[in-house]
Amino acid sequence: VQLQASGGGLVQPGGSLRLSCAASGFTLDYYAIGWFRQAPGKEREGVSCISSSDGSTYYADSVKGRFTISRDNAKNTVYLQMNSLKPEDTAVYYCAAAKSGFISIMMGSYGYWGQGAQVTVSS
Repeated sequence: VQLQASGGGLVQPGGSLRLSCAASGFTLDYYAIGWFRQAPGKEREGVSCISSSDGSTYYADSVKGRFTISRDNAKNTVYLQMNSLKPEDTAVYYCAAAKSGFISIMMGSYGYWGQGAQVTVSS
């Protein structure tokens, strides 16, 4: 059971990136997926999550209107489209899977975690 986050990189303020979270060893269809981030010297925080069933989503206020979470069950992948990026979005981004299937911004709800993807927003 493994989650692989990819798509990070260096982008200028106002730019866009798309993070991918691919699963191997299990099917993402039945799991809620969350994206979290951790900036240097700060605690890990929830960014967005999507449920397994009806596609309900949640966004932190800091990213609402700029980030979009989506899932492609055929590809066993969840995406985080990040637009209008700001320097304060700089962080290591992690994806995680929750067997409950329900959206949650609580890290304890997630039993599976991928390795982080570095996102740096800088001019």
